Amino acid sequence: MTHPDPLMLQEAREAPQVVRRQLAGNTTVVRALAAALHERRPPYAVTVARGSSDHACTVLKYALETQLSLPVASLGPSVHTLYGARLDLRGALMIAVSQSGTSPDVVETVLMAREAGATTVALVNVEGSDLAREAEFVLPLRCGEERAVAATKSYLASLTALLPVIAELTGEEGLKRTLETLPEALEHTLTLEDQARTLAERYRFADNLLVLARGLHFGVAQEAALKLKETCGIHAEAYSAAEFSHGPRRLLAEGVPLLGFTSADAAAAATAQAYADLGRSDADLRTLGPAAGSTLTTPQTGHPLTDPVPSALAFYLFAGHLALHKGLNPDAPPLLSKVTRTR
Repeated sequence: MTHPDPLMLQEAREAPQVVRRQLAGNTTVVRALAAALHERRPPYAVTVARGSSDHACTVLKYALETQLSLPVASLGPSVHTLYGARLDLRGALMIAVSQSGTSPDVVETVLMAREAGATTVALVNVEGSDLAREAEFVLPLRCGEERAVAATKSYLASLTALLPVIAELTGEEGLKRTLETLPEALEHTLTLEDQARTLAERYRFADNLLVLARGLHFGVAQEAALKLKETCGIHAEAYSAAEFSHGPRRLLAEGVPLLGFTSADAAAAATAQAYADLGRSDADLRTLGPAAGSTLTTPQTGHPLTDPVPSALAFYLFAGHLALHKGLNPDAPPLLSKVTRTR
């Protein structure tokens, strides 16, 4: 008797349909938000999120800074909810990301920011949630129900939801065309599942793993480290490939393996050089991403902002199969639940 694949893998495979649905359904709010930002011209942006959603914010930070020259900072929700500070966010753009839209600390921080005069935007899957009600603009993720404890399709949708707004603000036709073809790139990524399963096999006995990346892929590395803890019980940490030599490299002497994300953008050459240096040190390094020669090569989408999406999807396939190789159920991680409410 065959058993169905874990929900984690089933939901990750929905990514192409999710992105198609999101792009088609968000046209009106994308134009309204772009018009408001064009008129208000925020001097900086702040993000507020937890867990996987916060890792998506790292990717969005690089996107906003590289494309709009808009400085972005991550807010600690407890600054307001525990310490009682009411930040001066007049004129700022606040982006809140949440799958459920129910975490009280995120909701309360958005309400505080809106009262302070910020333009508030929620990237949220549950459109009737508290977060969606408090934000001025809502970009729905349009994932449908996500039942797996380990978020996959909602993280991927969080990477893409703001990109049409950036395309509207920059007027970049190349990004608009790339977004239209992104679902096809994700479908191609799904054909790499056997390769992801094979790569995962070699890590089945790993207890520790370091995940490296630079630039737009760094938020994917953060998410990868979280998922390895969550679904595989592996103590994993994410580092910038540039920062790794400033101390963490010491761990190579203990035989800790590495997983490095590659890129095909402005960070590609520096990342490749860092990995080549590690290779000369006999580091146990395998790579994943759009750069030619990666151990698991993902599709190049045609734009730096969208390349991390297939990389993240390929990693989810890797992580799901790694959990299975280790005899674990990625849908039932010990001590965890789908929705975490923090204050």
